[in-house]
Amino acid sequence: MILTGHLLLPDGDDGVRLSPGVVAIEDGVITSVEEGGATPNADAGDADCLICPAFTDTHLHFPQFDLIGAHGLPLLRWLDEVTFPAERKWEDPAYARGMAERVIRQLFAVGTTGVAAYGTLHAEGTRAALEVAGAKGMRGVIGQVLMDREAPGFLTRPAGQLLDETATLLDAFPPGSRLAAAVTPRFAITCTPALLEGAGKLAGARNATVQSHLAETQPECALVSKLFGGASYVDVYRDAGLLRPGSIWGHGIYLDDADRATLKEHGAVIAHCPTANSFLRSGAMPLREHQDAGVNVTLGSDIGGGYERSMVRAARGMIETASARGDTYPSAAQAWRTITEHNAAVIPKNHDTDRAGVLFPGASADVLLVRPNIDWLNHRDPLAMLMWAWDDRWIKRTIVRGKIAFQA
Repeated sequence: MILTGHLLLPDGDDGVRLSPGVVAIEDGVITSVEEGGATPNADAGDADCLICPAFTDTHLHFPQFDLIGAHGLPLLRWLDEVTFPAERKWEDPAYARGMAERVIRQLFAVGTTGVAAYGTLHAEGTRAALEVAGAKGMRGVIGQVLMDREAPGFLTRPAGQLLDETATLLDAFPPGSRLAAAVTPRFAITCTPALLEGAGKLAGARNATVQSHLAETQPECALVSKLFGGASYVDVYRDAGLLRPGSIWGHGIYLDDADRATLKEHGAVIAHCPTANSFLRSGAMPLREHQDAGVNVTLGSDIGGGYERSMVRAARGMIETASARGDTYPSAAQAWRTITEHNAAVIPKNHDTDRAGVLFPGASADVLLVRPNIDWLNHRDPLAMLMWAWDDRWIKRTIVRGKIAFQA
């Protein structure tokens, strides 16, 4: 397959640039990237198109796509009154499978082909989501949510059962696969120390990705301190062995210098979820403070606390949040790099390819063909115009492992 148009290419350590050119794809990988101009002999695209690496979302919940827009509740009430009842439906693996099908269609339509995603407490429902996503070529991790307290009885299980079930999923979808199971404690509030410690040991033994929530709201932080004898939120996870290199922690709003130093020391990642934070009135994450401290910050939609499925719109939210705080904010070029290569890089390397989220020979062929209906190329900053005027309907093809997964 040959694609032509303006290529979104890496520029320095943290930006991107545009260059007319051609991308060739064969056997699921990019085989060549040639700059210098569009070609009339391509299978798709022309000089007005954008050829872009597909997006990766580092924090989202598959079971919550049907509850987007439950506005006006703070986090803990939102969980009790909206989220937990919705997640109960995944008791039925057939329901989970059907919903996963719908969710993945939506994600491909907005250009997302890589995820760090949550299922539910239900092992068979989560297995169904892993099977569907794997069959469709999605890259990333999906985890069974672990909870053994501080939640309705229909969404808690004994710690030993949960750990055994997650171990079984890790056997079936092992680390190193294009799509793998993850170790996924929901957050410290819903996990006893025994469950957190068991999850840490399991992740260490299997070299599995860990993902959870961290410091999203002040009441949540206060409750964690109460439940864990005054320990800091970050130290609770550290002491349980969960702060592993590449572990992904959703939100990370209320952290101090010591927390940031600990996260950096352990190679942990914060998944910034700006649209969810504003929607649930959780607060504004201090992006610049985290980055200045050396913490790796990626970007997530956090569906369904987040209301934007599009990672481009989540990137806009990142810029708007930093700007509203009065901080130095990312440029459009930096935001494009975040939702493509930088987000993709926190998903563990797999047998498919060692590189994703970038137009580069040998990288996974997860690529978007975008046709804007505005005069973007003559703008003073075409990358900024694309970001701020973005319309998901511009995506004409989403290519996953070299095959068309969505076509408008």
